[in-house]
Amino acid sequence: MERIIYDRMADHDSAHWWYVARRDILADVIRRKIAPAPGARLLEIGCGTGHNLPMLQAFGTVDALEIDDAAAAIAAHRLGKSVSQAPLPALEGISDGAYDLIALLDVLEHIEDDHAALKSIAKRLKPGGRILLTVPQYMWMWSGHDVANHHFRRYTKRTLRAVIGAAGLKIDLLSHFNSLLFPLAAADRFVARVTGREGSDDALPATPLNAAFRAIFGIERHLVGRVPMPPGVSLIAVLHA
Repeated sequence: MERIIYDRMADHDSAHWWYVARRDILADVIRRKIAPAPGARLLEIGCGTGHNLPMLQAFGTVDALEIDDAAAAIAAHRLGKSVSQAPLPALEGISDGAYDLIALLDVLEHIEDDHAALKSIAKRLKPGGRILLTVPQYMWMWSGHDVANHHFRRYTKRTLRAVIGAAGLKIDLLSHFNSLLFPLAAADRFVARVTGREGSDDALPATPLNAAFRAIFGIERHLVGRVPMPPGVSLIAVLHA
């Protein structure tokens, strides 16, 4: 990702509607669909500035990986211990069979060989372990945001299923999410394409708009994994070997 993306993440990840509501949704999915046992070991790959780490620590002992030095330093402060660098797909130095839950949250789209990445992650799971995965959806939604974030692709359910299957993994949950705001996001991408607007779209909105978006997106905490979701900006999956 470009340096400015990490800087904005550090500035806004505690307040921006997308980060805050998404953490609530992820935590609820972990509680309901994974339910790690007491003493579970968790790993977040590509943790960025570490904004998900306190949430993950509610479920066990957490390790984290991040290849950007500045972001890793912020994440280490939040985690209370060092954050390692072990790029995908090799994950050099990360033991096989070590983790009950591995979180890969909007990271797979950054990896050129996504199939090899998932195979490598699967080797690091304990028997019965799970992968929590999120990715952006629909190549027709491609925009300056994807360019600034150095994405290789966006997914659909079909293309994500294909990569998961090729990696020898099985699906416990595969759902759209960020669905309620999807019409607004799609309209914004259309306008950006027509006007030639470039760059990322992750600036912090005005306080009333930020609160409204957080409330709307946050409703999905009660929906994802419980009812079929309409098309969304993203996909969420829970996988096992």
